[in-house]
Formats: sequence, C-alpha cells, structure tokens
Amino acid sequence: MKRLEDSSVSIDFSCKQTCDFLLPQPAMLKSVDWEHLHFEHHHQPQFDTPEHESNWHVIAYCPPISCSVDSQMRSGERWLDGKLKQEARHDGDIAIIPAGIVQRCNWRMTSQFTIVAIDPTLLQQIGQDWLNRIELIPQYMTQQDALIQGIISALRAEVENSAIGEQLFVDSLRTALAIRLLRNYCTTKPKSLKNAKKLSQLNLQQITEYVHEHLDQEIKLTELAAIAQLSPYYFLRLFKQTTKVTPHQYILQCRIEQAKVLLQNSELSLAEIALRVGFCDQSHLTRCFKRLLGVTPKQIQQE
Repeated sequence: MKRLEDSSVSIDFSCKQTCDFLLPQPAMLKSVDWEHLHFEHHHQPQFDTPEHESNWHVIAYCPPISCSVDSQMRSGERWLDGKLKQEARHDGDIAIIPAGIVQRCNWRMTSQFTIVAIDPTLLQQIGQDWLNRIELIPQYMTQQDALIQGIISALRAEVENSAIGEQLFVDSLRTALAIRLLRNYCTTKPKSLKNAKKLSQLNLQQITEYVHEHLDQEIKLTELAAIAQLSPYYFLRLFKQTTKVTPHQYILQCRIEQAKVLLQNSELSLAEIALRVGFCDQSHLTRCFKRLLGVTPKQIQQE
C-alpha cells in the first residue's frame, strides 16, 4: 500500500486548491470555476492519505462500477475527528466530512470515488432563515442517499459535457445539495415551510422581463433570487410553486420559444440563432429542440 506524507495538512477549496496533492494520481475529472462548489472524480491505486482537513464541507461518494469487485477488498478505514470506523463502501455509499473535521482514510485496492466540496457560507446563506444553528454531522461511508447520488451524477455529467453545460443548472444542483445537507445532516432540524406562498405578480414580472432581456447570457439563480429579494432556497421553492417549473426549465423554455420565432421570421443561420438565445452552439440548440419538441430546428425552419 502506497503511503503518502504523514503530516496533517489543510485543503483550501476557496483558493481553488484540489485534493491531488494528497493522492498518488491527479483527478480524472474536475470542475472549473464553479462558485461555492467543487467536483473531482478519481481513479486511484491503493493508498493511505495523511491526516487532513478542509475549509469546505466534503462529500465522498462511491460510484457504481461495471465490473464485480469483492466487497471485502473494496472496504477500507476512515478516521473522522480521531474516531476509526471500517467502511464497506458499497455502490452508492456516501461519507460527509464537515469543514474543519480532521480525517484520514485508506483504500485497499484500485478504486474510483468522487469528491464534492461545498462552501459553508452557501449553507449559511440558504439556511439562516430556517435553521437556528448550522452544524453538519460527520457521516462515514456506510449509507446511501438517493437524492445526493442523483445530484452528484448530474454534476459529473456537467463536467464531462462542459461545452453544453449551463451555470444556472449547476446553481440549481448546488442549491439542491445544500438544502439536502441542511434538511438531513444537521444537528438541528429546520422549521416547517408548509406555509410558503407564491411569488408576487410584480416579482414574477420583474424576473420574466430580466430573463427575456438576458437570454443570450448565463443567468444565475442568485441573480434571479436577488431580484425577488429572497434567498436562493426560498426563491427556488416559490418560483416552482408559482410557475410549476424550475428556473432552469423556465429559461430553457424561453430560449426554445425565442429560437422558434427567429427560425420562422429571420434569415439568421442556426449557429447565429443558437448564440442569440443563449445556447452554447448549434449542436446544443438542436439537442434541446429534439428533446423538448420532438423536432429539429431545421424542421421548424422548413415549416
């Protein structure tokens, strides 16, 4: 088993530092310039990390792998805040290491795992109105969370297909992840939100106008929430209660509708239309049309 330097070290994700220096090999996949969120996917030989801690909360995820692996070989050990526990590390298991908690772990065989780090300030911003105290509970890699698994899978897809990724979608995933942590892994329980209302007509009008004026740009969830003077969490909740769709779905619908107008009433090329309504390129426009409308932009143009 390869053992790295044994001194305790710190990871500063706010300065875009990664986990590479702790491990034998660099990550296979990494996010780039995501605000308040960092993603890494690793494929490593057997290893033993030194003691280390992070200034962000960290989720370690054991993804499903295609080949059969002896579960005893895949298992390993993790020390959290000085407490040792054996981890089975079945497909889909997650560990949660809160910011400032010292940890150390080992893997007894060649392994794949994902690391997602989230900024504690984001949890403070989202949870300050509905949690009296925000403190995460450390979790060993011995349990599963289907929602977190889905979010991590979607984040990986965004990293792998960054050319067609949208910042708003990453914002939504990041917010959903923060909410899940606040709801299920905090030392205190959130207040009931059953009485949440809808967005005001004025707020909705301001937001829709902003979206239509900025379709050719990246539109962030935080920007829309600021218009309504709400936290991203409350905005996401109220927007969906008001419109029955998420902000990401709404913006995508607006882009598709505007693209249809341009396809039928202008001489612009498909590539020009794609950029004008906020798609990354013509290929991205075509994929979204086919997925949502069942036809291609060229078919709309020909009609």
